[in-house]
Amino acid sequence: MTHPAAGLARPAVWWLRVAFAIVGLAALVLGHLGFQRFGQLRPDTIHDQYDVHYYSLQLFLFSAEPFEEPGPLPWQLQVARFLAPLFTLLAVAEAGRLLLAAEIRRLRARRASGHALVCGDSQFAQMLADRLFADGGRVVVVRSEPFGPLEYRRRRYLGVIGDPTNAEVLRGAGLPHAHTIYACTPDDDLNHAIANTASRLIADGRRSPRVYVQVHDPEMCLSLQARRLGAAGSSRLRLDYFHVDDIAARALHRHHPLLPAAGRPTRVLIAGSGSFRRALLVETARHWRARRTGPASPAPPLRVELVAPDASAELALAASRYPFLNTVCQVSAYDRDIDGLTGLDQFGAGGYDRIYVCAPRESSGLQFVLDTPALWQGARSAVFVPVYRQAALAAAFHGDPRHDLLDEVHGKLRLYPVLTHACDARLIAEDLTERLAEQIHERYLHARLRSGVRLGAAPAMVGWAGLPESLRQANRSYVQDIAAKLLDLGCVVAPRHGSSGDASAAGQAIADRIDQLARLEHERWCRERRGEGWSYGEPRDDARQRHPELRPWDELSHAVQEQNREEIRTLPDVLSDSGFELIRLTSTVPGQRGGSADGE
Repeated sequence: MTHPAAGLARPAVWWLRVAFAIVGLAALVLGHLGFQRFGQLRPDTIHDQYDVHYYSLQLFLFSAEPFEEPGPLPWQLQVARFLAPLFTLLAVAEAGRLLLAAEIRRLRARRASGHALVCGDSQFAQMLADRLFADGGRVVVVRSEPFGPLEYRRRRYLGVIGDPTNAEVLRGAGLPHAHTIYACTPDDDLNHAIANTASRLIADGRRSPRVYVQVHDPEMCLSLQARRLGAAGSSRLRLDYFHVDDIAARALHRHHPLLPAAGRPTRVLIAGSGSFRRALLVETARHWRARRTGPASPAPPLRVELVAPDASAELALAASRYPFLNTVCQVSAYDRDIDGLTGLDQFGAGGYDRIYVCAPRESSGLQFVLDTPALWQGARSAVFVPVYRQAALAAAFHGDPRHDLLDEVHGKLRLYPVLTHACDARLIAEDLTERLAEQIHERYLHARLRSGVRLGAAPAMVGWAGLPESLRQANRSYVQDIAAKLLDLGCVVAPRHGSSGDASAAGQAIADRIDQLARLEHERWCRERRGEGWSYGEPRDDARQRHPELRPWDELSHAVQEQNREEIRTLPDVLSDSGFELIRLTSTVPGQRGGSADGE
């Protein structure tokens, strides 16, 4: 688990408390010495040592009996009678602060703005809040279980206690002014209820925050993403559903990129039937595809061996849902248990560039890897073992190099804590809308390169990372308008289950109405550009926001019109890359709307 380094961030508070203690101690010592000296000057006032102790303590109560009579006082007593009340006032103020800490935090949370709101009592919610705070963000946590005093000291973010599905509780957490809301309770239905409440609270707001809902079943997560994609046009809310396996699989290849082998095929082994397996297989293929289409020399197909009792069935489902899988990978399935790994023909010294063991029972899979040296010998780089409940053990293997607790087998043994890597707000923010927008831009970029336009020739002729934010938003708007396009086509989005007649019917629906949809797409793009202050002008001038294609459809050149048609034609391929397909429900035309992408 990651925790913010609260102690390092509070040296001023620590020194203030040290000074506070020194003041109290000095007042007590000086008072004791002063009353001893005063007893020598006025023996009729102080009779014994007990009077000295008693009067010294009275200093902290803003009075002492010897002060009722006039007369010179020793300097020690003069200083002590001012320091002692000061210490008392500071003690009262600190006690009041501690007693009112909960109320102060509640008021600060309600008045918070520009913060992340994390709802839930789960381990993942706590880890996510800790990670957000450690990265320098403002965080408010809503949970049903009270925070303990030590938790408040260690976790310096704000906390609200209550039901996160209650509108008043979310208002008290500053939801109307939050930039992101995470619903991360252990119960999916509670997470949906949080999203519903958030939608009602921000319905009238000018700025729409992002809402991310955790779903614990990967198949349900994909289905809900499909349904959200079909409804995004009717809501200003930026909403997405996520599963920790998908986030962690993306994080794995960012932290541990798979590099092509020199002079030989790159080979990967994925063993076991754990929940992380499919996400890992798909993200490995995506990672390799990016390398094949990158600026460097294209990588050959990646060879993947899938070993599990249901390996053939899993491969068939994954390949039918993600058609690109077989275009970038050569996948072989072996229907056997992971105990039979070492019996594979390819297994041997350095037979695989990387091995993943995704056992359904975490402890048994880890035990198998720890007790099978042949796995370490069969991997050229590392054997990865995804773990959910044993993040502390993973830290024991891969902690600070100066304080290693366990041997990593020369770096070949890698425990991969899924929850730790899934609580990355930047990867969660790369939601379905963002990924589809990036894919649409990449297709646009490759199409323009094939037509002879070189990189850098226009603001849109750069990779996604270098694309101006206004053009990124244009791609996101195109994705959010997919719902309107589906309505025009009489189609819906569903998780892909291979080629079907329904998909062919959807493709035919696009072909039948390609000109009308392309026209509507251009018109929507024009409305969006003009809303941002652009106007017609030749040649294109981004500094003055002039664009030569901000004019009626009939006045566009044939090449620009064809570009709009091509964007509509590629819609099924864009969706299939994320595991979706178009299903035609009706041949009627319910309405007329459209969208556009990169800005032509």
